[in-house]
Amino acid sequence: MIDLSISNLVKEFEVGNKILDGLTFQVDTGERVGLLGPNGCGKTTLLRIITGALDFDEGEVVVAPGKRLGLISQIPVYPEGYTVEDVLDTAFAPLREMEAEMNCLAQKMGAGEDPALLARYDKLSTSFQAAGGYETQTNKNKVCNGLSISPEMRQRLFDKLSGGEKTRVNLGRLILEDTDILLLDEPTNHLDLRATEWLEEYLEKFKGTVLTVSHDRYFLDKVVDRIVEIQNGRAEFYAGNYSFYAVEKERRYEERLRQYEKEQAKIEQLEKSVQQLRTWAYSGMDKTFRRAKSMEKRIEKLRTTDRPKKERKLEARFGEREFRGDEVLSVKDLGKGFLGRTLFSHVNLEVEGGERIALLGDNGTGKSTLLKIILGEEQPDQGKLRLGPTVRIGYLPQIIQFEHPERSLVDTMLYDLDCTAQTARNRLAAFRFQGEDVFKPVSALSGGEQSRLRLCMLMDAKINLLILDEPTNHLDIQSREWIEEAVEEYEGNLLFVSHDRYFIDRFATRIWMLEEGRITDFKGTYQEYLAARQRQQIPAQSAPPPQKEEPKKDKPRRPGGTKILEKEVAAAERAVAKAEEQMYDLGLQIDQASSDYLKLQELYEQREALEEEILKLYGTWEALSAQLEEAKG
Repeated sequence: MIDLSISNLVKEFEVGNKILDGLTFQVDTGERVGLLGPNGCGKTTLLRIITGALDFDEGEVVVAPGKRLGLISQIPVYPEGYTVEDVLDTAFAPLREMEAEMNCLAQKMGAGEDPALLARYDKLSTSFQAAGGYETQTNKNKVCNGLSISPEMRQRLFDKLSGGEKTRVNLGRLILEDTDILLLDEPTNHLDLRATEWLEEYLEKFKGTVLTVSHDRYFLDKVVDRIVEIQNGRAEFYAGNYSFYAVEKERRYEERLRQYEKEQAKIEQLEKSVQQLRTWAYSGMDKTFRRAKSMEKRIEKLRTTDRPKKERKLEARFGEREFRGDEVLSVKDLGKGFLGRTLFSHVNLEVEGGERIALLGDNGTGKSTLLKIILGEEQPDQGKLRLGPTVRIGYLPQIIQFEHPERSLVDTMLYDLDCTAQTARNRLAAFRFQGEDVFKPVSALSGGEQSRLRLCMLMDAKINLLILDEPTNHLDIQSREWIEEAVEEYEGNLLFVSHDRYFIDRFATRIWMLEEGRITDFKGTYQEYLAARQRQQIPAQSAPPPQKEEPKKDKPRRPGGTKILEKEVAAAERAVAKAEEQMYDLGLQIDQASSDYLKLQELYEQREALEEEILKLYGTWEALSAQLEEAKG
């Protein structure tokens, strides 16, 4: 059954500039579809058209009859004076109406029995219960807990919240509405890792249909089973998650390029033939002339195929400053709090040259504050922080700001970097700012373009410690990849805050997890950190509850005596040894595939499965060894 059908949709904001130009696709019941495309291609416009918030010029939008739509928008708006609790309660408006009618019917029935009133009350009561009317508070508490919406936050005015807090609250409201079709517009933009994982688990259990705009590649891999990419106002389809899309998109490009090159070779061959035929035609051969004209028409048809386009990579690298000495950063007994609340205390850390550190933790734990202390923008309440004498910092903040946003891109470079106009143009071109774009005012740039411009300005800063605060937030996948290319080329120290698990996985060689005022310092990749954390939880989760001791009984000896047990113990030892050899080989493969995201994901999954298998094998070996000792005793 089709839940959502889009047919030949056209939307034009400016005359001659169609943002959607014949867009056609459908979403079946229960499907999870990811909507991709660069910022400005019309993804948010499409979601607003589907909900009826925006008109369209041509085409048709059909939502299956009786299906309820729910949209989590990027900019939620509610009446003035609404608290967070009020916003969440809007999800229960239909239930509140049913409850009010039930109360009214109960009062009327108190005055005397009326079969019609009783029948209506019974029907409403059944519907109210089926819709979770008696569990609204419980469900609301569960959602608030999962999205880190605290009791204190629930009492605050919604319009006083930050953008991230508004997104979380509106997402909670949408989940509580229990709609049939979820439309999600960048749902993870302001969520921390824990809340994002909670949302993924919720969507995994959600029985309805999901259409999501997202640039979070891990989220897309976990949630969607089909990709619709908007290109030049039309849809291109990929029957898989993001990882499938990335590989398939490259394959299609290569195939189109081969086809184009084959056609160009054919055109060249035909042109030579036409030239020869025309030479013969001048000798009075009319048939040859007609044949030449026919070939020329064939060539014109072949010329209609354009060369397939592929976004070129950034052609730039950081102007790195030479680093002398081992010490980059030393933190001793550091502490900081605000308004009587301790963010962190007794933090002790040492950073050496070449490390790439991810600073992780829930929203509000103090990650950005710690960065500001390192940058000298905030002072600690206690402890000391010291940078190495040759350290020079480059900083990309979460919210990009320019002192003179009215200036053009090229003027911004000229004033801030004191370089020539040609140098400014060359550096901007390396970051894909070309042609007339360099004369745009900075204020006209998108968030991703402003991040690119700020990175471009950092390129000549001669830095050896790069600090990034949520560098990929609000950026489309293409812009994220551009930033990742620039960071990939940088060989100095890196310290970054991010909730983008793909970015963390790609760059982190050390993890600082800020939780409950303390930093857990883990030297290893993000996947290794997750595996280590999981291993620490296993004993606590799998330990059986304590039982009362019972009088010991003589256990019956196994048939065959100790010889069979000895063989089983030896076999268990060989199985453990073989599994550990496989683990060693996997480690080598992981090192070799460090730059291949798809291969790494596959290898990490194999390693996790093998770790569980080794634990089981050790358990078997220990049990058999204990039985053997007992049998010998």
